[in-house]
Amino acid sequence: MQFLKEETLGYLNIVSPFELKIGSQKKVQRRTAQASANTELDFRGAAGSDVDQEEVVDARAVQDVESLSSLIQEILDFDQAQQIKCFNSKLFLCNICFCEKLGSECMYFLECRHVYCKACLKDYFEIQIKDGQVQRLNCPEPKCPSVATPGQVKELVEAELFARYDRLLLQSTLDLMADVVYCPRPCCQLPVMQEPGCTMGICSSCNFAFCTLCRLTYHGVSPCKLTAEKLIDLQNEYLQADEANKRFLEQRYGKRVIQKALEEMESKEWLEKNSKSCPCCGTPIEKLDGCNKMTCTGCMQYFCWICMGSLSRANPYKHFTDPASPCFNRLFHAVDVNGDILEDQIED
Repeated sequence: MQFLKEETLGYLNIVSPFELKIGSQKKVQRRTAQASANTELDFRGAAGSDVDQEEVVDARAVQDVESLSSLIQEILDFDQAQQIKCFNSKLFLCNICFCEKLGSECMYFLECRHVYCKACLKDYFEIQIKDGQVQRLNCPEPKCPSVATPGQVKELVEAELFARYDRLLLQSTLDLMADVVYCPRPCCQLPVMQEPGCTMGICSSCNFAFCTLCRLTYHGVSPCKLTAEKLIDLQNEYLQADEANKRFLEQRYGKRVIQKALEEMESKEWLEKNSKSCPCCGTPIEKLDGCNKMTCTGCMQYFCWICMGSLSRANPYKHFTDPASPCFNRLFHAVDVNGDILEDQIED
């Protein structure tokens, strides 16, 4: 018993249970002949045999498989198959529908080993995939971080739904990678790897060279050009950014561009509050004093300050004297005269 426990591996010249040394056929035959001739072998003295233990390998210790990796993989596959067989023959309680079902009708999450029936998990996966929540196929157990594998999802859902899951999962994974951008051409939209420290991206499909910051045609060291929509977003982003992000935006678009954008935003806000646009040419007009018959300084068109309607050039005041007009008797409506606001009443 002591020999089997302590000296067997040394006697068989096995360094590790998973690593068997392959001896030559001559050495194996010599070792076999010696074992048959020595009928009364003393097990306690076997380790001290005259035969070199490092050079001679017992026939029972010779590896008869092609590679150790395949042997270990076969052992692991067999173990997994036996675990699945044992799992399929047991009863489990599904914590979703609270029904006891055989393991063959259930599925468990690999990390947490929580078991649910396949019917409930199928409905759960389909709802999440249709809603686009492919990153949230977690175990239904509260606060459990385990996630279903793509193989489990493929086993339960239909092929069309799994294709959507696979596509969204790839897209969400690429979106999380800081060095991946998408080709800005609407007909392409393929992911492009961004080189470190470089703002130029070249699409491998359409060969379009673009700036990875503004998504427009690559412009070298020149500041990024801004569209009207992007300019509004930049203004809001700059005002809400901290000092580090403000410096980054100034380096990206240029400090003068951002300063000009902020001034234009302030001017636009002031014009919206204190002026109205000419109904003919759209020029902003500010009313400081006088009656409600206005004259545009850009196109010299007469218009009403109250209803913003264009007035006749021959008789512009007819708009205020015609009883059928909505601005009848309102020529001086809401006009500040010596500190008093005149509110003319519309006659019925």
